[in-house]
Amino acid sequence: MPRYLLFPGRHHLLTRFQAAYLRQLAAQGDGTLADGDGASGSEDAGGATVVWAVTSANHENTRRNPVPYHRREAAIERFSVLAGLRSVVVPVFDTVPTDRFAEVTLKTVAASTGLELTPADTVVACSTPEVAAMYERLGFRIAGVEADVEPAPVRPWDVLLRLADDDPSWRDLTHPATVDVYRRYRLDQLVRSVVNDPVVGDEGGLTTTRDYRTYAEAFSDAAQRKWDAVREHVRPGRIVDVGCGAGAVLELADREPALRESDLIGVEVARHLFEECVHKKAQGVFTNPNVFFYRRNVLGGAVFAPRSVDTTMTFALTHEIWSYGERMASLRRFVQALYDHTVPGGVWINSDVCGPDGQDRTVHLRLATTDGVNPPRPRADLAAVPPGEVAAYVDALSTRARLDQFAVDYRFPFAYRPVDGADGVVELTLGAAMDFLTRKDYTDNWLSETQEQFCGLEYADWKSLLTDVGFEIDAASGTSRNDWIVTNRLAPVAALSAPAGEPLDWPVTHVRLVARRPVNT
Repeated sequence: MPRYLLFPGRHHLLTRFQAAYLRQLAAQGDGTLADGDGASGSEDAGGATVVWAVTSANHENTRRNPVPYHRREAAIERFSVLAGLRSVVVPVFDTVPTDRFAEVTLKTVAASTGLELTPADTVVACSTPEVAAMYERLGFRIAGVEADVEPAPVRPWDVLLRLADDDPSWRDLTHPATVDVYRRYRLDQLVRSVVNDPVVGDEGGLTTTRDYRTYAEAFSDAAQRKWDAVREHVRPGRIVDVGCGAGAVLELADREPALRESDLIGVEVARHLFEECVHKKAQGVFTNPNVFFYRRNVLGGAVFAPRSVDTTMTFALTHEIWSYGERMASLRRFVQALYDHTVPGGVWINSDVCGPDGQDRTVHLRLATTDGVNPPRPRADLAAVPPGEVAAYVDALSTRARLDQFAVDYRFPFAYRPVDGADGVVELTLGAAMDFLTRKDYTDNWLSETQEQFCGLEYADWKSLLTDVGFEIDAASGTSRNDWIVTNRLAPVAALSAPAGEPLDWPVTHVRLVARRPVNT
């Protein structure tokens, strides 16, 4: 009889079938296991210890991993008591994809528990063929769980998807231990929210192509400039940074003596950035004890109670809501949610890119053709190419050729045409021209940047939206132009003109909005 049953998996939901199967498997002898019939055996629940290797234990609140590890562990422990199983639960953190993941898991079990699991004393319970094959190569016998039975029972992940779809049959298939933990901690609501989230991807980010390391570094480098621009408008009390990145702006707010009695709250949807915020807090970066971080998608519903926030800050966020959501519909919901959670007299400070005034007018854009290669046609396969190769390819293109590639990869189609008899000149709208020009140098994250629209709204659109929701626009609001970008990125390789030929000045690129909820509302 094996001493141990190794049961690797994410284990977000446990089923009644698993309870019966593991009871039988834990009690049966070597002879039955050798035949591969994992579903037969004694009803006695004695025997082997089940070692639950809970994979992706460092992931939560994502579509693939909605339930945090500590709740999964709680359900497993309760499941084990109710099923009469002796269990050991081990968290296994996610790694880069590797065909040695079975070895990583075994080493993690050994490091966490001191148990050196071997083929001589352990059977692996696993229904995923690719994972089972890794353990078979190491000499372990495999019990196929759901794969051992005909007809195959519903697998746990499919039961979880039934929950997400509001199919009541999920309760009939789920073990009472999971149902109980889900009910007590409202995990059923969490699963529905996360799995059905239209914006956040499987691994908890807005896009799978973003390099979050360089993204966080860029935010950190710009934090002082951002804080300096909004500092005088921040109202003490409950201060929230929505889309806080790695928490760099809140670090600066934490150093302000005038805010030492305030609550500083960061909200971030991207798992990588949220984890960095939590790490900073654990390392003592913040001196204010009232610093909190939440991992939330602000488009999924209200994050804070009505009239509970004194200051909300958003930096480079609203264009992402526009881009990854339903454009104006999503942005309006977001602005309404901010208005609702703002106390009367409170303020929302928004700093972001914006479209040029009159962005729909037609312009001519002259682009350099001698600063890189000019292939006969743009590539249509960059989404399947490694990021480093994408960056190298786009870097090598001339500015004019880069426009053609941008038009292929950009998620927001726009019309443009070459101007006859004018080398490197195209005709398009001013908004489309600026969307390309302000993005053309972001080659490291090219496929991520081409999913976002910088010029969705111009200043007049912003004023209309905010006043319609109920905000009052402070006189400190307005637009600006990043002259460093103009001098270093635009002017050397591009020029704007009207169709008749008159040169045009470079338009505004950024907006700062200081919006206050009226005191009497």
